[in-house]
Amino acid sequence: MVSSIHNNASALQAFTQQMNTSANNLANVETDGFKSSRTYNVGGCPQGVDTVTIQSKQPGPKVEDTTKSDGSVKELSNTDIAEEMVQQIQAQNGFEANIAPIRTMDQMKGTLLDIIA
Repeated sequence: MVSSIHNNASALQAFTQQMNTSANNLANVETDGFKSSRTYNVGGCPQGVDTVTIQSKQPGPKVEDTTKSDGSVKELSNTDIAEEMVQQIQAQNGFEANIAPIRTMDQMKGTLLDIIA
């Protein structure tokens, strides 16, 4: 049971990292030239989940730079807000799925202590 809880705790950390990466992408959606990142869960050691964060190489849209009069262009952020919302919903669902066994174990221990006492 303890190893199962360790796996759940490891997954919670992984989903937290995914949420943090997505939040960083959203915070920089208006930053010119910003390249979004994506965090993936990968099989870690036998008892846990590791994450890998990869920065996108995809260029953002290019628009005319209105701060200059020479007609030059600037690259905007390549962050897709809709994609980030999907990532956050997936991370939230993963977080909720991995917290459920921890809550259940906590309730079982409480019940066991009530029976013993």
